[in-house]
Amino acid sequence: MLKCSTFSSNRTYIVRYFTTFAAPATFPDSDFSDDTQDFVIQDKDLLRKSHHDSGTGLHVLDLIHRGSLEPDRSLYNTLFKKCTLLKKLDEARIVHAHINASLFKDDLVMQNTILDTYCKCGSLDDAHKLFEEMPVKDMVTWTALITGYSQNDQPLNALVLFPQMLRLGLKPNQFTLSSVLKASGTGTSDKYGRQVHAFCFKYGYVWNVYVGSSLLDMYARFGRMDDAWSVFDTLESKNEVSWNALIAGHARKGEGEHALKMFSDMLRQGFEPTHFTYSSVFTALASMGSLEQGKWVHAHVIKSGGKLVAYVGNTLLDMYAKSGSIDDARKVFNRLERRDVVSWNSMITGYAQHGLGKEAVRWFAEMLRIRIVPNEITFLCVLTACSHAGLLDEGQKCFELTKKYSIKPQEAHYVTMVDLLGRAGRLDQAMKFIIKMPIEPTAAVWGALLGACRMHKNMDLGTYAAERIFEFDPHDSGPHVLLANMYASAGRLSDAAKVRKMMKESGVKKEPACSWVETKNAIHVFVANDDAHPQREEIRKVWDEICGKIKEIGYIPDSSHVLFYADQQEREAKLQLHSEKLALAFALMTTPPGFTIRIKKNIRVCGDCHSAFKFASKVVVREIIVRDTNRYHHFRDGFCSCGDYW
Repeated sequence: MLKCSTFSSNRTYIVRYFTTFAAPATFPDSDFSDDTQDFVIQDKDLLRKSHHDSGTGLHVLDLIHRGSLEPDRSLYNTLFKKCTLLKKLDEARIVHAHINASLFKDDLVMQNTILDTYCKCGSLDDAHKLFEEMPVKDMVTWTALITGYSQNDQPLNALVLFPQMLRLGLKPNQFTLSSVLKASGTGTSDKYGRQVHAFCFKYGYVWNVYVGSSLLDMYARFGRMDDAWSVFDTLESKNEVSWNALIAGHARKGEGEHALKMFSDMLRQGFEPTHFTYSSVFTALASMGSLEQGKWVHAHVIKSGGKLVAYVGNTLLDMYAKSGSIDDARKVFNRLERRDVVSWNSMITGYAQHGLGKEAVRWFAEMLRIRIVPNEITFLCVLTACSHAGLLDEGQKCFELTKKYSIKPQEAHYVTMVDLLGRAGRLDQAMKFIIKMPIEPTAAVWGALLGACRMHKNMDLGTYAAERIFEFDPHDSGPHVLLANMYASAGRLSDAAKVRKMMKESGVKKEPACSWVETKNAIHVFVANDDAHPQREEIRKVWDEICGKIKEIGYIPDSSHVLFYADQQEREAKLQLHSEKLALAFALMTTPPGFTIRIKKNIRVCGDCHSAFKFASKVVVREIIVRDTNRYHHFRDGFCSCGDYW
């Protein structure tokens, strides 16, 4: 007879069996050490293969099969833990098959362990099969399978199991409810999640930190931040998961200021940020374009000893690129411990947004050279870069390359190809491309063609494209404004007025243009003809001075961007009150000489402002970086990084 005991030493799990025989126990073909008293199975030997094809598949199980070892629950549990840790599904199946021929075949605790192992190894089919075969199931059984479905991207199966469990009279625990709430957060409605919230009240878990964290995460994923905050405030205790869920919720909604405040509060209350925390904060700051605050959070990562791994490094890289500092983004890329396809995509996107199309194409070529396999996002990034830089041949080659990598182009790829051809002036070719597409043209496809027609002043094709867009969404203000701009630029003010009248009658409202600039850790927002800012008189005076200087070196106001009936003088005066010009004047007032000015705008920068900023950068001897909805414009010494191709 053999007795066994187990212990852990130096992070190596050792199973030690003590013999009660007078003579030493010997085991042929074994590397296990033995003496007259015991032998040791080290951690590295637990899942060692059988020596012979006729064996069970694992050497430890062969010893049991030969009678050299007594079947033992703790040994089986150890084997399953090892399988789970190393994701050894085949070995788990071997141990399961061995148990089916042992005394533990119908042992509920052992079956629950096996089911949990299958779930954590990602084999939900094996888990479900075992679940159906089990003669007896308890709350742990149901929870294990529900959790498995929830954590392996099969939320609907988890949500189906939960009410079945309740109908059997089984009471869920904190793990059951947390998993069901996680599954509830992946749908299109929070209806199911709210029902589970009621069960949390019923069973007294609503104040539990684990259930509460899952609950507020569910609400945050649906953008219901008030409900998420309500849950957060009622938690008896909070942990990093609770804080992370709220920060991520605000980040997903583009509420960067809220996310940053939550991050600061989290630090003040003594909680340590995790990689997930930093990733969410960097995502929020990227949407804001807040470079200085992004640098502050980056400094905190460094001080805390954090490393640029996985998604933290990628989101940091993306933050710098979207905040206007492509050089800092490149430095982060070079310091990443591991560069994956997301890292490369982020850099290519950054170059595309900053008008550095040739650099984006060069990085794409290098990515392929070192055999990083591109995905559909990679191709979209490169196509966008080519479109913004006018690299027609490179863009067409990139589109053809999707076939080699078995990438099926999606709507966004077709939209970008139409944009690429249209920007290059190939309007007829763009139209033929649309006709031959394997998908039905969408409003976005026609929108790309309309934008190109506006650029190249093709009124007939532009009108046709606009009409197609109106069929999809007559209430979208963008195409209406673009068409009105086309008419106005061509001097057809009556047609422009008709479009604006149609907008008014249909209830279509143009999104108000606004620009903002960050100075001294404060964000100042401006709208056209802004009369609300306390320094409005001084701001206008500064711009008037700059306007006078840039006119002296060649700036000519383009009044075609003012869409209303008035004399030329009044139209030109209206131009000078655009929001980005007011933001620039304020930045010049509040920043030291030579300081780079960074302005953000919620819509595309207008042609007249683009021209004025080129001249202004030369007059004030500053770099002016403007981020609009499409890209970055780096104005320096009278030139723009876009090369006027935008």
